[in-house]
Amino acid sequence: MKRLIIHGNPGIRKDAVIEVDGEELVCFGVARQGDWHGPDRVQLWCTVGTEDERETFERRDFIPMHMDVMDVDAAAVDVLSEKSDLAV
Repeated sequence: MKRLIIHGNPGIRKDAVIEVDGEELVCFGVARQGDWHGPDRVQLWCTVGTEDERETFERRDFIPMHMDVMDVDAAAVDVLSEKSDLAV
């Protein structure tokens, strides 16, 4: 599981399935930053991981400040599904 900061909005929401750098990831949570006093364009701060990590996310069995962080542009994100069919 990791934090993914997306500069721009590729049109995703919670439970979206995306591909970044050849890795398929599920967006467990999305926080929109920068609407009022932020940068020129919006940033999406996403908690992402594989489907196997969903239970870890739901139980909050992780430390957010110790997660790896990836920083990408919205053009580098391929949206495979706006919402996961596997989400419970």
